[in-house]
Amino acid sequence: MVAPNKILPYIKTDLKRLQADEPVIVWFGHSSYLIKVNGKTILIDPVFSGNASPVSFMLKAFKGSNEYLADDMPEIDLLLLTHDHYDHLDYKTLTKLRSKIKQVIAPLGVGSHLEHWGFEETIIAELDWWESHSFTSEINITSAPARHYTGRGVVRSKMLWSSYILKTNTHNLYLGGDSGYDTHFKTIGEKFGPFDIALLESGQYNTAWPFIHMMPEQTVQASIDLQARILFPIHWGKFALAFHDWDEPITRILKKAEELKVNVTTPMIGEPLQLSKFSETRSWWKFD
Repeated sequence: MVAPNKILPYIKTDLKRLQADEPVIVWFGHSSYLIKVNGKTILIDPVFSGNASPVSFMLKAFKGSNEYLADDMPEIDLLLLTHDHYDHLDYKTLTKLRSKIKQVIAPLGVGSHLEHWGFEETIIAELDWWESHSFTSEINITSAPARHYTGRGVVRSKMLWSSYILKTNTHNLYLGGDSGYDTHFKTIGEKFGPFDIALLESGQYNTAWPFIHMMPEQTVQASIDLQARILFPIHWGKFALAFHDWDEPITRILKKAEELKVNVTTPMIGEPLQLSKFSETRSWWKFD
């Protein structure tokens, strides 16, 4: 069973009324999530069109995983993009969100897609690895390395891919893009850690492509390398982009995390997660 055989459970949160005195994260499945922090709304890699490909009949979202749409989003103070693959950079979603987005941070070159889609060049900031951007006086964004690639067709890696460090005056978050496991996690942890939480990819892996996506056990080790207090596994729960069962990533992560004594949080799609109120693991995916 690659895909779930029932509709995924989810929580429908009114994002336009969501208030937070501390960082709150709402995951929408796969690698799309929203962060409320210091009065600002930050949206990461939104894909709400229902598929992760240039055509609507391929790579469709699991039932129940695409209940959040562009219309559900509040005004977006910052759109943060990790790379230009279809499961992270979605034309249909971004053109619908365009009027709500005040500022964009993206890796080098990725802004050209947005400009082609009607975004004003003046609101786009492109970052190279290790470059920082002061989004506000209290929120700083730093681009960091990842081991992956880019490209939306046959031409690859003409643009950069990134992970990010989101640092406020009170919190430090690691926002991982797609990446194979390597020494860069330890380097980032030494330079910028410890982190309150690390959102790390945990699915769509295969031994045939070990250098661009981590195995679940490597995801757990990466959180240790980063010196993260909490691991939040993402990049699963919405699309089947590999051959493993849809819930295999989280099962393997929890097994390794227990062995290595790593705290893992697994909120349901749409469930607000407050960093100060660490949510113990709940097996919401065991609903069959």
